[in-house]
Amino acid sequence: MSQLIVLSALGTDRPGVVTDISRSILDCGGNIEESRMTSLGSEFAVLMLISGNWHTPAKLEKALDDLSKAHNLNISLKKTGARNEHEDCIPYGVDVICLDQSGIVFNLSEFFASRKIEISDLLTRRYAAPHTGAPMFSVQMAVSIPASAPIGQLREDFHELCEQLNLDSILEPVKA
Repeated sequence: MSQLIVLSALGTDRPGVVTDISRSILDCGGNIEESRMTSLGSEFAVLMLISGNWHTPAKLEKALDDLSKAHNLNISLKKTGARNEHEDCIPYGVDVICLDQSGIVFNLSEFFASRKIEISDLLTRRYAAPHTGAPMFSVQMAVSIPASAPIGQLREDFHELCEQLNLDSILEPVKA
């Protein structure tokens, strides 16, 4: 029976950190099912979903503890189960671009949470605008909208919120 484990790690960014973590997983009989890895400032952060057999979690715990001590990484493991798929939901993508301002992620997430819409993925980035150098902010989200939701009204409410906050936005179904 396959075990699922979530791994999170945070530490100083350096060449080889992905190699070290993935080697430990491979050596312990684990397989990376999904991952998100990024540099944030001078730090490196990773989230992974790992599968393995019944003894993989114990092996991983020991191997990653050694890796953590050797390279000053904060590593956490947690057993998990398979994701519950929402069959009655439609996957939508959200793209937002705007001048950087406080509260963008809060306002967007609060909009969807208040309507019982799950955010399954979220990516943000701050960057300088071409030519002007103005601080810009982009948000990309994947959300699961219940099939029973009135999409027209939801879209209208979303665009009204974005207009109030001066956000350029797109809300559209994900095409397979």
